[in-house]
Amino acid sequence: MTDTGSKPRLAAGVRIREDRVRGGHNMLAPEHVLRINASTAAILALCDGQRSLPAIVDHLARDYAADRTRIERDVTALLGDLASRGLIDP
Repeated sequence: MTDTGSKPRLAAGVRIREDRVRGGHNMLAPEHVLRINASTAAILALCDGQRSLPAIVDHLARDYAADRTRIERDVTALLGDLASRGLIDP
């Protein structure tokens, strides 16, 4: 996912839920459960279909005072992987 104009969001039927038993978060999709870490949960919380990829990266870079280039690379790779699995709509 490298289209700077894309506004990613969770695919239909996909939800993020807190795992109250084990802690952390799970990504729930039809017939799938993916355990995700806190960083992934923070990224996916911003994937609301309203924010563009650059806006998501800017938000994360500001909130975590981190290198924007690294965040952009990591977010692009994560969302690309999830999109290839049908879990994110680009």
